[in-house]
Amino acid sequence: MVQSLWNGAWIAALATGAVVIVLILWAVIFHRKRKSSAELPPQVRYNLPIEILYTLIPLVMVSVFFFFTARDSAALAQVDGDARVKVKVEAFQWSWRFTSTVDGKALQPVAGVPVHDYHEGPQLVLPVNTKVEFDLSTDDVIHSFWVPEFLFKRDVIPGIREDNPGRKFQINTLNKPGVYAGRCAELCGVDHSRMLFSVKLVSQDEYNKYIATQAGSAQ
Repeated sequence: MVQSLWNGAWIAALATGAVVIVLILWAVIFHRKRKSSAELPPQVRYNLPIEILYTLIPLVMVSVFFFFTARDSAALAQVDGDARVKVKVEAFQWSWRFTSTVDGKALQPVAGVPVHDYHEGPQLVLPVNTKVEFDLSTDDVIHSFWVPEFLFKRDVIPGIREDNPGRKFQINTLNKPGVYAGRCAELCGVDHSRMLFSVKLVSQDEYNKYIATQAGSAQ
């Protein structure tokens, strides 16, 4: 969904840019003053149809962009409560704490410290092809939970109650195994640039083994 919105926005932007460039070149070539003539090129002033046209076209374009953005944003923000894997994400100056719950059983929290390389930060392990619910919270300042490869970023705002649906979102497009960099995308203090983490996506079999290693600390 996010990828489709992104691709559509790029296509629309490129098409709009091409039209604007053509119009600029048209004006430069056909409506410039010639050295061989003292007369001005044809002037277009107070042309009501043209003024209406260049008012309506941007309005239609913005309306279309708004519709698709609002539609997809609403779908992405929808939480239906049936995620098998739930992750409580706690942001603090200047690292992260991840507490995963699988089928109602909490695993050992994974917390970190400020680092220079995301490989050294806390690592969140998740299974591929599984809906995951994230619950974001912080007790200090505004942070932002961002994994560029997943095409999503959500602000983590202090003071939001646990029962507020704005704290949660779900994603079900994590389907490519690998280790992905994550970071805070909101300037939050002196060590903001070191607020790094990673997300490791593994097969369901590997995830089951990971859960087994956490069995002693599961609650």
